[in-house]
Amino acid sequence: MERLEFFWSAIKRFLSFRVIDTEAVHITVGTLLSIILAVVIVSFLFKLIHRLVTKKLPEEDKNKFVSIFSFLRYLLYLVVTVIVLSSSGVDLTVLLTASAALFVGLGFALQYLFQDIISGIMMTLDQSLHVGDIIEVDGKVGRVFEIRLRTTRALTRDDKVVVIPNHIFLTDSIYNYTQNHKMTRESVKIGVAYGSDINLVKQLLEQVVRDQEGILRNPKPFALFDDFGDSALLFSINFYIRDSFGDPRIKSSIRFAIDKIFKENNITIPFPQRDVHIHQQVPFQHSQAEKTSKWQGLGDD
Repeated sequence: MERLEFFWSAIKRFLSFRVIDTEAVHITVGTLLSIILAVVIVSFLFKLIHRLVTKKLPEEDKNKFVSIFSFLRYLLYLVVTVIVLSSSGVDLTVLLTASAALFVGLGFALQYLFQDIISGIMMTLDQSLHVGDIIEVDGKVGRVFEIRLRTTRALTRDDKVVVIPNHIFLTDSIYNYTQNHKMTRESVKIGVAYGSDINLVKQLLEQVVRDQEGILRNPKPFALFDDFGDSALLFSINFYIRDSFGDPRIKSSIRFAIDKIFKENNITIPFPQRDVHIHQQVPFQHSQAEKTSKWQGLGDD
């Protein structure tokens, strides 16, 4: 029993031995061991959380979490160290006061960074965006070729790379042409002159898209009589494609074919017309002279 008490008292003396002993800071061996133990526990829990989060993700998406988890791990190490030192009686008031302004500045500077990173994590977990998707952002259509935790990169139709902060995908409305499937419905609008044979127009439009390369045969293309315009009868030919990224080229080819087949069948594509009516008014001076001569004639009578 005495040996056990002696052994326990020796451990207490060892743990209470001050490694750093100054007027402001007193750090003992026990405090250092507590920090090491806390760091080990945090590391174990972090690995467990990392496995649970990335368990069902593809290998490419798992690699995206390496940097963010490394940053969070070191941040937690710092927090745990501060908590252990504070609970051990170390006065950290001076340190925290001196770094308060720095923390405020970092907070303002990093708010958008963390917003983008959190958005990237959410996008990766719910798989709302994939490499190869066709998206439209601010009127620009692009094909996604890289998704990172902070930004997403897409190649536009004119071979330019657009870098999109990830928070835009959660705060703004983004068109994803290929979210549900690769097939999309497109249309080309055309106007014909009043008096044209509308049944013939419909047949010719459907014939054009049937012969056009890149257009799906099923679902079947169809023409619509959209409206009576100011200067033309408005039609649209609707069709389905699997390459939304190459949509402008397909539409251009269709317009070339429509212009050719309309000319062959004497169907006119009108241009906007306006009727201008000019009403001529009697000049003021001439009218006033007539009134004056009229009154003078009455005076003579």
